[in-house]
Formats: sequence, C-alpha cells, structure tokens
Amino acid sequence: MGFITEHTGLTIGLIAGAAAIVIAILVSGYVKAPPDKAYIISGIKKAPKILIGRAGIKLPFLERKDTLVLKQISIDIKTNGYVPTLDFIGVDIDAVAKIRLKTDPDGIKIAMKNFLNMSEEAIALALTDSLQGNMREIIGTVKLKELNTDRKKFGDEVQEKAQTDMNALGVEIISCNIQKIEDEKGLIVALGQDNMSQIQKDASIAKAQAERDVAIAEAEAKRMANEAQVAAQSEIASRRNELRIREAELKRESDIKQAEADAAYEIQQQEQRKTIEVTTANANIARQEREIELKRKDVEVTEQTLEAEIKKKAEADKFARQQKAEAELFERQRKAEAEQFEREKAAEIRRIHAEAEKFEREKEAEAQRVQAEAAKYAKMQEAEGIKAVGEAEAAAIEARGIAEAEALEKKAEAMKKYGQAAMIEMIVKALPEMAASIAKPLESIDKVTIIDGGRGGSGVDTMGSYVPSVLARTIETMKEVTGLDLVDIMKAGTYDAKVNRNVTVQGDPSGAVKTVLEPETAVE
Repeated sequence: MGFITEHTGLTIGLIAGAAAIVIAILVSGYVKAPPDKAYIISGIKKAPKILIGRAGIKLPFLERKDTLVLKQISIDIKTNGYVPTLDFIGVDIDAVAKIRLKTDPDGIKIAMKNFLNMSEEAIALALTDSLQGNMREIIGTVKLKELNTDRKKFGDEVQEKAQTDMNALGVEIISCNIQKIEDEKGLIVALGQDNMSQIQKDASIAKAQAERDVAIAEAEAKRMANEAQVAAQSEIASRRNELRIREAELKRESDIKQAEADAAYEIQQQEQRKTIEVTTANANIARQEREIELKRKDVEVTEQTLEAEIKKKAEADKFARQQKAEAELFERQRKAEAEQFEREKAAEIRRIHAEAEKFEREKEAEAQRVQAEAAKYAKMQEAEGIKAVGEAEAAAIEARGIAEAEALEKKAEAMKKYGQAAMIEMIVKALPEMAASIAKPLESIDKVTIIDGGRGGSGVDTMGSYVPSVLARTIETMKEVTGLDLVDIMKAGTYDAKVNRNVTVQGDPSGAVKTVLEPETAVE
C-alpha cells in the first residue's frame, strides 16, 4: 500500500516538472512583431512563418527568428554629373524616392531573399544605383523645357520605369519627387528671364487695357449722368411750364371773378342810387304838392303838412338804411367769396409747387445715385490700376522717411553738441521773423496822420518806435512766462555777463535751456 502511494506521487511530480518545462519553453519563445517589421520564424516547417503586427511562438534551439524592415524608406537619387536630355542639354537632377518592401505573399518572399536582417541604410544603399540608372535613362527621353515645366510627369515616368526593376527585388516605389534641376549652360535661368519678360509684357498690356476700360467706364458714366441730368432738367422745365400755365389760368379766373364782383357791386350801387333819387324826387314832388295845398289852406293845415313831411322823411331814411345794409351785406359776401377763392388758389399753387419740388428731388436723387454708381465703378477700376503704383510709392516713402529720420537725428545731435551757439543762432534767426510779424499790421495802413499828443516831439518818433517797443514787451513777456531771458542769452558770451553778472547758458540732456544768473537774481 505504501509502495502504490509513493509511485503515484512520483508520477505526479514528473508530470508537473514536464508541464513546467513546456511552459518555460513557450514563455522563452514568445515573440510579438510590430506593424513596421516582419518576423520570419523558420526551422521546423518547410515554409517559414511570417509575423507582422501579431504574436507567435519560436521554439528555442529548433527555430530561428529573422527581421525584415517594412517601414517607408527615403532614398536620395542624384545623377552625380550632367546627363544630356533629348535636346542634348546636360542637366544635373536631385530627386527623392519613397520605397517600402512588399508585404503580399509573393512580394515578401522575394524581399526576404534580398533584404533579410538588413537595416534601412543598407536597403537604401542597395537600391540607389538601380534608381539612379532608371532616372538617367528617362532624362535622355525628354527635352529640357518639358523636364522643367512638368516635373511631376518626369517623376511618374522614373517611378514607372524603376518599378519594373523593383518588382524583381520585392520593393514597392511609393513616390518619386524632383527636388532640384540644374543645366550645364544656365538655359533654365534664360528661360525664366524670357518668361518673366513675357509676364511683364502681359502685365503692361493688362494694365493698359484696364486703364482703357476705366476711361471707357468713366466716359459711359458721365454720358449716363449727363443724360439723366438733361432728362431731369427737361422734366423740371416741363413741370415749371405747366405750373406757369396753371398760375396764369388761376389768375385769369380770379380776374374774371373780381371783375364780375366789381361789376355787380357797381350795378347794385347804381340801382341803389337810382332808387334813392326816385324816392327823393317823389318826395320832393309830394312836398311841393303839399306846399301848394298848404298855400291854399290856412294855418290849420300847416300842422298836417309838417306831420306828413316828418313821416315821409322817416320812411326815406328807413329805406336808405335798408338799402345801405343790403349793400354792405353784399360787399361782405363778395369779399368773403374773393378771400375763399384766393385761399383755394394759394393752396392749389402750393400743392403744384410741392409736387414740382418733390419731382426735382427725386430726379436729383436718381442722378446722384447714377453718378455715385459710376464713381464707385470708376474708383474700383482705378484702385486696381494704381495698386502696383501704390506699392512702389510705399517703398519710396519708407526710404524717404528713414532718410528724414536720420537727418533729424543728426540735427538733434548737432544741436546738443553745439548747445549755446546753436540756440543763439536760432534766436537770432527768429528775431527778424518776430519783428516782421509785429510790423505786419502796419502794411494795411493806407494813410497816417500824425498829431502832437502834447508830450513833446512830433509823433514820428512814436510811430517809429512801435515795432521795437512791441518786440521788447514780447521778450519781457516770454521771460515772465517761461523764465527764459533772451537778452541774457544773447549777452551770455560778453565780458560783463561772465565776470560782473555771472550769467551762463546751460543745456540739460532733455534739451531744455537754463539761464543761470547771479545768486540774488537767479531764475531757472
């Protein structure tokens, strides 16, 4: 029983040891390939196992692991000398090709035979000669101008030509770009100069055409504006003519109404006068008849006669008052009608004037709009034409500004260097201008009459001392306001100023001027 137990424990130990050995072998043989490399596991199987971006197991001592670079590789391709083109012009070309090893089943097998365990530099060095040879062959099939103007086409042809040879090596050409082209005789530069001359010629022609278009546009705009203005003026003249005709018609109607009213008033007055005269005549006749009757009668009839006269006179006065009231009422009605007509006529005239002014404003606004559009178009065309001139003028203005700034800086340094002498020179130059400004008002005097003021002299001395006295007061006022005494500055170099009065003129770094006097009168 004990033997069986011992045998079972031994078996379990052997199995555990074997399992540990297997696990150790698997762990030590575990490999994982990155995406830019291929691990080739070979040894046991006839066909190698290829790992790209995945993991696998390599049996220690039984299999081996090899590496194949799959990342993109740049190869510098140079002709290393001048190679003649189709038109027999030697060119030196520098290009860059981007390649990588193929990863398809057939391509990677070919690449494994040629580039296994090789570094990027070694692969690039191995392919450089082949790519350079293909580029030299393509150079001999194209002309210089085509080579320079269509570099992409040339690069595609080199890539297509070289790809045939690269397929046999398991290599894929991703791109081929031309970096530099130089010719042996400098013809590319000459072609560029010729092209530049043509571009300048085209630019000059385009500028001339633009200026012509601007001139045409300005002329057309002026023509349209002139036509609009003429049409507006014609319409305004027509409206004004209609207004004058309407005013004349209204005046004629007003005159007719006024004449009718005046005639009616005159007729009414005549009728009233006729009625009054008839009434008066009848009254006179009746009065005379009464007088005759009174003459035949005695005193008792006199009372009746007087009573009849008073009654007739009252009736006549009453009738006269009635006629006068009717005439005044008619006159008031006539005036009211005339005033109403005048108001209606004035309102009609104002309405016509308002319509005419509104029409004028609309036409003027239309003309201004047309002129504004024409001016805008002309300005846009002019702006395009003068843009190049503006850029050149900007450069000239910048250079001129730099020169003026340097001149001002040198002038400031000279002023700072010479100090007192320069300041005195400026003051001396400014005094004639100050005197001229003070004497300027005297130029407008046409005639001078000198009257003795009672203080002695003839008055001529007062007229002559006007400019010096005003100039002296100006210098004194400047001294009171700024503390700068021009007289002391002018005399700063004299013996009296330096020895007796101790007057000096100093300049500080900020450019200010200081006048230093003797201690008891010093002013800064």
